Amino acid sequence: MNLYLTEEQKMLQQVVRKFASDKIRPLSEKIDAAGDIPSSLTDEMGGLGLMGITIPEEYGGGGMEIASACASTSTIVTVNNSLICEPIFRYGTEAQKKKFLTHLAKGEMLGCFALTEAGAGSDVAAIKTSAVKEGDGYVLNGSKLFVSNGKRAQVVIVFAVTDADKEHRGISVFIVEKKTPGLSIGRTEEKLGIKGSETVELIFEMCRIPKENLLGQEGEGFKIAMNTLDMGRIGIAAQSVGIAQACLDEATQYSQKRVQFGKPIAQLQAIQFMIADMAMEIEAARLLTYRVAYMKDRGLKFIKESSMAKLYASETANRCAYKALQIHGGYGYTKDFHLERYYRDA
Repeated sequence: MNLYLTEEQKMLQQVVRKFASDKIRPLSEKIDAAGDIPSSLTDEMGGLGLMGITIPEEYGGGGMEIASACASTSTIVTVNNSLICEPIFRYGTEAQKKKFLTHLAKGEMLGCFALTEAGAGSDVAAIKTSAVKEGDGYVLNGSKLFVSNGKRAQVVIVFAVTDADKEHRGISVFIVEKKTPGLSIGRTEEKLGIKGSETVELIFEMCRIPKENLLGQEGEGFKIAMNTLDMGRIGIAAQSVGIAQACLDEATQYSQKRVQFGKPIAQLQAIQFMIADMAMEIEAARLLTYRVAYMKDRGLKFIKESSMAKLYASETANRCAYKALQIHGGYGYTKDFHLERYYRDA
């Protein structure tokens, strides 16, 4: 198993890294403060092919380094890629791909993933939102919570019960356009971090969906949800590695500049131990993430591996944020440094 990047991948990495450094990082503090990401930024990312990285060119894809500059921006990218483009590509009809995927992959549209409900988080089979057949379509009723990008997205992937008697085998998936009558935005969550990517409640009241917007077959919703979440975990792992790397970079630079007792604190063994531990854990998290991405690209099963990568990388991000905060001391707790935002985002 070769986990080293190819020359083509390295070139792509350099392009994205430069874009993140030149265009995203200077806006990161404003994005966090305003709780919003400029549409011009998402347009540029679409132009670079970042909004549909794994999607073939025939559907607009480009076929990545953002989180280290701004975790909020990376959330928009990973949601659009793994939770929207991927399921439409894997389960959608040709007509659905032409109508939605080509625009989503180019960043001309943004999507969101509506699964969680008040009584159904990890327990997907407990969802109550219903979709009843009526005429040549379905009528949706219910509400969804914690929908990332739910305010700005034009396309929503919604999971609803079409046959309650079949329990988890009675769940189906629908592609819903935001302009559809009966769909409205409810509460916007006030969050600790990742503020630039809004998290909202979506409400469906007699929301009529044409039958051609059914994604996959009736009753395939649970399978589609599980498979899509497996892919989503790869994105979360990559985001976590990016946040952790940003913490390490900030801590390393600060420790070389901060002088105490007549020398940079980078020369103190206690600081060196923390930086070494951070670097080691980040490398392990990165390799776990590369491995599961490698497996996905080759059509292998990766349920266990994606869960491991997400868990370890997200815990690494938290540990690195904590250590970096300790290295910064009191300054790390102030908004004069990026570190307090990394800590909240982690």
